[in-house]
Amino acid sequence: MLNLLRKDFIALKSSLGLIILFLAVYSIAFIPKHESSIHLVAIYTACASLSLGMMIDIKKNHHNFLVTLPISRKHIVKAKYITAIIYALFGVLASYGIHSLVKIAFPQLNKPDYSVIDMLVPLGIVLVLTSIYMPLFYTLSKKGTGIINFVFMIILIALAQPTAMFMNMINNQGFSNDQTLFLIPIAVLLLFIASYYLTVHLFTRKDL
Repeated sequence: MLNLLRKDFIALKSSLGLIILFLAVYSIAFIPKHESSIHLVAIYTACASLSLGMMIDIKKNHHNFLVTLPISRKHIVKAKYITAIIYALFGVLASYGIHSLVKIAFPQLNKPDYSVIDMLVPLGIVLVLTSIYMPLFYTLSKKGTGIINFVFMIILIALAQPTAMFMNMINNQGFSNDQTLFLIPIAVLLLFIASYYLTVHLFTRKDL
C-alpha cells in the first residue's frame, strides 16, 4: 500500500509546478472578487490535482501495468482514495494559508476571519465530488476520461454560486442544531466509503 502511494506522488512530482500554477491562478481569480474564495480555491485546487493525478495514470498506463503484478485491485483503488484525501487536505490547507497571508498583506480586501467550518465545508465538498468521480473514472477509464473531466469542469464552475450562498447561510444563521452539524459529516463519510466499495467492485470486474 505504501509503495502504491509512493508511486502516485513520484508520478505527480513532475507536475508539481502545474498544481502550484493552478493554486496561483485560482487565488488570483477568486480572492479579490469572491466572498467565498477560501472555499472555491480549496475545491478547485484539490479537484484539479486529483484529475491531473488520474490523467497521469491513464497517459502512462499505470493501471495496465499494476494489474500484472501480485497486487490486488482493491489495494490499487484504496491507494487512490487515500491520495484523494491527501489532495483534499492539501487544497484546504493551501487555500487557508494563502488567505491568511492575503488578509495580512492586503487588509483593504476586507477578508473575514476564518473558522473551522470554512475548512470543513470545502473538504466535505471535495470528498463528495471524489465519491462521484472515482466510480465513473474506473467504469469509463481511458476512453471516457476526457468526458468525465469536461463534465466535472462544468460542475465546478456551477458550484461557485451555490457554495457562496451556502456559506452565507451558515454564517448568517448557523446550523439549526447540533444534530445537523453531526449528521452532515457522517453522511459525507458514508458516501465516500460506499463509493470506495462500488469502485472496487467495478474495477475488479473490468478487463484491462
